Amino acid sequence: MLALPPLVAEPIFQIGSFPVTNTYINSLVAVLIFLVAGFLLRKKQAMIPRGFQNVAEGILEFMLGYVDRVTGERKKSLKFLPIVGGLFLFILISNWMGLIPGTGSIGRWLLVHGEQELVPIFRPANSDLNMTLAMAVFAVVTSHILGIAAIGFFKYANKFIKLGDLYRSLRKGGINIMIASFEFGVGIIEVFSEIAKMVSLSLRLFGNIFAGEVLLTVIAGLVAYLVPLPFMFLELLVGFIQAIVFSMLTLVYLTMATAELPTEAHH
Repeated sequence: MLALPPLVAEPIFQIGSFPVTNTYINSLVAVLIFLVAGFLLRKKQAMIPRGFQNVAEGILEFMLGYVDRVTGERKKSLKFLPIVGGLFLFILISNWMGLIPGTGSIGRWLLVHGEQELVPIFRPANSDLNMTLAMAVFAVVTSHILGIAAIGFFKYANKFIKLGDLYRSLRKGGINIMIASFEFGVGIIEVFSEIAKMVSLSLRLFGNIFAGEVLLTVIAGLVAYLVPLPFMFLELLVGFIQAIVFSMLTLVYLTMATAELPTEAHH
């Protein structure tokens, strides 16, 4: 009988009361890859880049150029690149690691719901909603922190809860009060839209990666040889696209949050 991957990541072992899941192991391997790459780049720096250093600098220059197109300002691009580039590379590596032979098939026999089941040791990190939700919360919260740092707390808060505009409208009276009241209501909706950003970011990435995992499991269960290859190439493309979508939306949130609105701007 074909066993489809469950929605919830499966624990492989525990450290005290902390369960170490197969998706968490995959994410740790991805982080380890970055640590090794960073160590190698730091150890072997040359004025004329060659080999791995040349590739790494080429990737950074390419990403910096794309960030510039959104921010329109090199200073902001340099500030946002570690966040956006880090998310992009982590998501990309995590997605592609799910296609390495042995992922989803090599595991431990564990007692699950009273029955012995083969639990895979490695599973794509982004097929765990906890992982994608954590990255989405990080992206949105970071955009607010940088927005407050860039334009000040009260100016930034006025983008959402327009108490200042409402107070000034009381002195002007008439139609100004009605306009300010509408803007105050829209600001409340904007607060909920920030929560919607986290939900949509996390569910989009999780849904695509989990669906790809299920698809490959089904295809491999029906025909084990050659037939799954086109679907694996498709998953390579999907993993790349999802990494771009997540990182570019994060970049847009960062850029919008740090942009100062005109004092008398009305939505």
